Amino acid sequence: MGSPHRRASETGSKRKDNRRNVPLIKAVIFDLDGTLIHLSIDYGRLFKEFSKIMKTEEVRPITEKISKLNNKTRKRVFEVWDKFELEALRNFTVNEEGIILYQRFSKIPKALVTRQGKKVVENINKCLGLSFNFTITREDSLERTKQLQNAAQMLEVQPQNILFVGNTDDDFLAAKKIGCQFLRVKNESMV
Repeated sequence: MGSPHRRASETGSKRKDNRRNVPLIKAVIFDLDGTLIHLSIDYGRLFKEFSKIMKTEEVRPITEKISKLNNKTRKRVFEVWDKFELEALRNFTVNEEGIILYQRFSKIPKALVTRQGKKVVENINKCLGLSFNFTITREDSLERTKQLQNAAQMLEVQPQNILFVGNTDDDFLAAKKIGCQFLRVKNESMV
């Protein structure tokens, strides 16, 4: 009967094999709201404004509705959305867990994907000293999967070597769909 203990050489070789199965992270993509920061937007008021602009009571799912708008109406919706985000910017808070992860991965390429607009993103990045190799906002795409695909192409990194840091089920599903690794941060505003 053999010993229940493995020899050191067997244990070492097993560990090495396991490490080879974990894809190396070569780039990180971050979500913004809920992951790095919290914007307290009055979505009830915002959706009422959208309803007036779109001339419909049904404004959800918002990304789907906006994608079907003509350019003129979409531009007006984005202008109102920018206004609400810039108002909320005065009271935004930092998600410490997300910022710690941002700092931990400071030495590798990073991208930001967000449904926020360019104006508010520029303000937040400047205020917090955040820097990304690439930023994809709602003006580029509202669909999370498309945002991740675009970011991966810009970063020139295969999806399996990308870590996506987000906070929602939608973030998780988008990461899974394109094949990148996912890390969920706690949305402290919901705790």
